[in-house]
Amino acid sequence: MEIWTGSPFPLGATPDGEGTNFALFSEVAERVDLVLIDDDGTSRTVPLTEVDGFVWHCRIPGVGPGQRYGYRVYGPWDPAAGHRCNPAKLLLDPYARAMEGATDNDPALFERAPHGPEPADSAPHTLVSVVTDPSFDWGDDKPPRRPYAETVVYEAHVRGLTRTHPDVPPALRGTYAGLATEPVIAHLTSLGVTAVELMPVHQYIHDGFLVDRGLTNYWGYTSIGFFAPHNAYAAHPALGEQVPEFKAMVKALHRAGLEVILDVVYNHTAEGNENGPTLAFRGIDNASYYRLHPDDPARYFDTTGTGNSLLMHHPNVLQLVMDSLRYWVTEMHVDGFRFDLAATLARQFHDVDRLSAFFDLVQQDPVVGRVKLIAEPWDVGDGGYQVGNFPPLWSEWNGKYRDSVRDFWRGADHTIAEFASRLTGSSDLYQHDRRRPRASVNFVTAHDGFTLRDLVSYDTKHNEANGEDGRDGENTNRSWNCGVEGPTTDPAILELRARQQRNFLATLMCSQGIPMLAHGDELGRTQQGNNNAYCQDSELSWIDWDLTGEQRRLIDFTRRVIRLRTEHPVLRRRRFFRGDTHTRAAQPLPDLVWLRPDAREMTDEDWRRPDAHALGVFLNGDAIAEPDARGRRVVDDSFLLLMNSYREPVAFDLPGTEYGERWTTRIDTTDAGGEADETEHKAASRILLAPYSLLLLSRPARTA
Repeated sequence: MEIWTGSPFPLGATPDGEGTNFALFSEVAERVDLVLIDDDGTSRTVPLTEVDGFVWHCRIPGVGPGQRYGYRVYGPWDPAAGHRCNPAKLLLDPYARAMEGATDNDPALFERAPHGPEPADSAPHTLVSVVTDPSFDWGDDKPPRRPYAETVVYEAHVRGLTRTHPDVPPALRGTYAGLATEPVIAHLTSLGVTAVELMPVHQYIHDGFLVDRGLTNYWGYTSIGFFAPHNAYAAHPALGEQVPEFKAMVKALHRAGLEVILDVVYNHTAEGNENGPTLAFRGIDNASYYRLHPDDPARYFDTTGTGNSLLMHHPNVLQLVMDSLRYWVTEMHVDGFRFDLAATLARQFHDVDRLSAFFDLVQQDPVVGRVKLIAEPWDVGDGGYQVGNFPPLWSEWNGKYRDSVRDFWRGADHTIAEFASRLTGSSDLYQHDRRRPRASVNFVTAHDGFTLRDLVSYDTKHNEANGEDGRDGENTNRSWNCGVEGPTTDPAILELRARQQRNFLATLMCSQGIPMLAHGDELGRTQQGNNNAYCQDSELSWIDWDLTGEQRRLIDFTRRVIRLRTEHPVLRRRRFFRGDTHTRAAQPLPDLVWLRPDAREMTDEDWRRPDAHALGVFLNGDAIAEPDARGRRVVDDSFLLLMNSYREPVAFDLPGTEYGERWTTRIDTTDAGGEADETEHKAASRILLAPYSLLLLSRPARTA
């Protein structure tokens, strides 16, 4: 076999039509062997004799796409100094574009020998890297580039979304190709969502302790390949075929006007702590890739709760992450990223630092800095809760929005003031550094926690199926079962639960910021009270597409509230409300007015009342300060949003004619079918708002 010197750049395996260049970073290595694996399982070993700047490399003519490969790294085995090189372990390429196979939890994957490296060969028990063909006919594919103010995010799981869909061909269910089918895209576009946020699609593995229980890591937050689409989601699992299948999915979603956002896990890897498997980074250069405990480098400094954290101030780790992000944008055409446990990425050393090297790199990057960037603004380390503290380019999952909205609608005391702030975009969190409402990604539910239906059906978690005796999952859910825990046939409770779901959906779509809907919430998906279904690859987690009449009515309601948001810019302003008047002869009213049920403006004393559970807000469509994309003045209808989370009806007086002569019902959450829409109400008339209900009224714009 002919071996050429090759190049240290780019990292990974790069075919050029005549051969493939292989390049691997390891500062600690004393020797690196490239292992080429043939179709019959036999292998050829190629020692890499060229090394530049700690990058070991070669070029092999005749090797091309479809070639399986891995590495064996020779170097120090000295855990006390943070080094764990062991050539008995076949290692994945951190830059591999595709991976084949799976891990089987065999002891050969682990380092358990007391006085030295484990001698057993891990090759039969691990994944292998695959050289891929980068070519793909993108045709006229263009990113939708939806403005933030027009964005509605739909969080989805590739497998769970389509696994039982009756109109998706059985061979495509639970795959990238299945998500790209017409029935699935038609459902998404009919809802009115504009972006699909996919839970992790980077290649991941299943935790050993789950495999021992007969379970799997369904959510996929155990990444091991930051460039490789997860192979189990491919309908056509031939060598590297998951790559063009993923690209075809993105192309189909783009054609429908839907952006693709990836939930990415760069804060840790699947190798876990010192007792975890050796799959790639640990064996390549443990001390360069991972944050080690300063007092005992044999252990890991973990701020993620998963056993390890990547060393985010090491230049090669930063390069890995930035190269991965650019790859998914330029080669896979994705439109943005949601960063899991993003506070860990901001830990320059130990404390969270919003000016850390990672954010500097993102800020100046001409590719990554131009797409949607969403942070999960917390981790489990000290000082890890950082909602409101990310740099101006970033949007954030607003956990305070989730908590406040849940508290309000379950009737908790001392909630009304914060609820009002969350409804109007959380300016208290984001305006101090001139960020805008789009900084807040608003959500009531997500993959982690109760589904929307379970939020109104359970007071406590029911995670027995996870096999952890109920120790896993959040204990404080801010949920309310409406009077009975779990399933019931009581029609009054069922009606209240359905109304509460509509309350949450309507609140979400009437809130300033970017709304995010968890998949299946629009059709009443349940996990039977399991609030941590990360290991449930089963009917418990999959969307059940066998819809009842009640579920179809909930889908229709979701479509209506999303359509209202889409049609009315006052419900999705680009800038925060000012709460004052903009001097115009025809427009004396402020852009926002908070109202008591008696139609008087809220006072400081009203906001401080612990037992206040009803309020209204006037959203002035004639006083939108910001222009549209073409610089034109924006004029919209005005809205009255009335909300009651008391257990009794509340009489609301509509304000006087200065606010509007007549008001028309647009959303009434007591009305499942929308029959009350277009009902008219005169100024200063009285409306009796049912317990736990929301009413949205509108009147036409007054100014042209």
